[in-house]
Amino acid sequence: MSNVQARSDHAGAAAPAAKGVVAKLEVVAIPVSDVDRAKRFYGSLGWRLDADFVVGDAFRGIQFTPPGSPSSIHFGKGVTAAAPGSAQGLYLVVSDIEPARADLANRGVDVSEVFHRDGPGKPAVKGRDPQGRSYFSYATFKDPDGNEWLLQEVTSRFPGRVDSNTTDYASEADLAAAMRRASIAHGEHEARNGGQRDENWPEWYATYMVAEQNGKPLPL
Repeated sequence: MSNVQARSDHAGAAAPAAKGVVAKLEVVAIPVSDVDRAKRFYGSLGWRLDADFVVGDAFRGIQFTPPGSPSSIHFGKGVTAAAPGSAQGLYLVVSDIEPARADLANRGVDVSEVFHRDGPGKPAVKGRDPQGRSYFSYATFKDPDGNEWLLQEVTSRFPGRVDSNTTDYASEADLAAAMRRASIAHGEHEARNGGQRDENWPEWYATYMVAEQNGKPLPL
């Protein structure tokens, strides 16, 4: 799915660009024991099948890409010498953990209940983060070989994590979720101002959405 992208003058000054060669993560190799079984599983998730290359009896490489992801996975025969099922802590970022988990469950995936952590290294606690903080809510699932994936809800990036001049949503669903959060926040903004209708709500939405994604203070 193509990215939904918007540039905004509401964004603050861009952070100084890090010097060095631009290197974008393209592919992660997943070790599997049964290539066709793995192909069926990842296809059942709704991921895009990009390639299935066979080179004689020694090599077969399959590539899948999750919806909206700039990075892909490879698995097959002769792709990696790692033990099948040894890939752990593979992160899938989603904008809303509950529907993302429900989608997996509806596809027949054995996915955990949503849980959260109060901080890095803290124990898992049942349920979504009660404060709705970005990076704190999760769910896990495994492929047939035991390679483990972690869903992580991210609504606002750490400062410097993204280009502050660009607000970039991976899909229409992510953009819609951001607009819903802005709508709720804007309703609270109007209530704090005596319930008066804010005629400049488009500008307020834009400011809120850009600030949220770039980890900047949100407007009140």
